[in-house]
Amino acid sequence: MRCVLPFGLISLGKTARIIGGYSVSHHSVKYQVSLQRRGGFHYCGGSLIRRRWVLTAAHCRIRAAHMQIVVGEHSLFRREGTEQVFYPLKLISHPQYNLTTKNGDIMLIKSLHFTVHPVKRFEATRWPAFLTPGTSCRVSGWGLTNSKGGRLPAQLRAVRVPIVDTSWCNGSQSYSGKLTRNMICAGFWSGGKDACRGDSGGPLICQGRLYGVVSWGNNCAEIHYPGVYTAVAKFRKWIDWTIFQS
Repeated sequence: MRCVLPFGLISLGKTARIIGGYSVSHHSVKYQVSLQRRGGFHYCGGSLIRRRWVLTAAHCRIRAAHMQIVVGEHSLFRREGTEQVFYPLKLISHPQYNLTTKNGDIMLIKSLHFTVHPVKRFEATRWPAFLTPGTSCRVSGWGLTNSKGGRLPAQLRAVRVPIVDTSWCNGSQSYSGKLTRNMICAGFWSGGKDACRGDSGGPLICQGRLYGVVSWGNNCAEIHYPGVYTAVAKFRKWIDWTIFQS
């Protein structure tokens, strides 16, 4: 049995941001990975985007020697025989990542050849950079199901959240201008459904494509504070160039 970090030891604060969601069926989100500390302590999520590459949040970075990447994971507390553990060869954070503003909160991890099919990414020639407000998307992960704390859930969970107009999220009743053009806002103005601590770096899937990476928010599922995601569209060229160069 693998252990999971209790809430008090996650130590990712407000940036580590599934509440109000549901447990997904076994291995239905094949591109989802669990980033763990050596020994099996889950702390962040990620998305397999190429056979050797995982996309996650830059604030999920720890020393490569302390990290393991688990694909085929469903239950954190029970081995099911589908898990495969890989170790990072390279961690490449976006060069303009800002720890204070969370701008550029995106990171690539290179490992050995994964056997799981990657998720479809945003493609500039076929898909709009940003979706119409109200578009339903899905975020998944092993994050907290209660914003007040507790332990991480045993099984992978997901919740559907709508895209929110950035101007609303940047309004005085919400984040007051803290969102940059490299971020997406998604969630419910009334709160209640959101990503939470332990979901960081995980995928926001819209219309079958990876549009966002779980980044930050004001606690979890708070009224007037939808979740904030790194906009994958804005970093597509950097992702492709980095993979090509590496």
